[in-house]
Amino acid sequence: MKRLIPILFIFFVIYGFNYKEEIIIPDYAIRFRVIANSDSMKDQELKLRVKSVLESDLNKLMVKALSSSDAKRLISENLSSIRKKVNDLVPDNDVSFGLNYFPSKVYHGVKYPAGEYDSLVVTLGNGLGNNWWCVMFPPLCLIDGDGDDVEYRFLIKDILDKYS
Repeated sequence: MKRLIPILFIFFVIYGFNYKEEIIIPDYAIRFRVIANSDSMKDQELKLRVKSVLESDLNKLMVKALSSSDAKRLISENLSSIRKKVNDLVPDNDVSFGLNYFPSKVYHGVKYPAGEYDSLVVTLGNGLGNNWWCVMFPPLCLIDGDGDDVEYRFLIKDILDKYS
């Protein structure tokens, strides 16, 4: 029994240091993804420029959305404007809104599973480069993960609670 207590203590210490609160993106969420033509610096910079231009407009739209249905309607109503903005920056592109495939991703120690998700996906050129993505509804694209992980997780939970 005396040996069991230190072993249990070590187990709980190790488990405690490795525990991460799991963040689950809700089923009603809508993602936004921009896939670069390649991993060249030029194509990656272009991807970020497209993301910045669209993100500003999409954030303004998502603030008006009270539900996932509202968000989908607002995106659909503005899809031609979104396509025009992308075409102005990169003529060779594909803009897809609906169910799109996302590969699995680990971000801040949280694994997001692969699958088909409601999303707006912008593919630039051949779409062979690294991509950028976020959750546009509820509006989590505004969250920057460079800060403290604990604050980041609690902020996401607060936003998800607000829109559930």
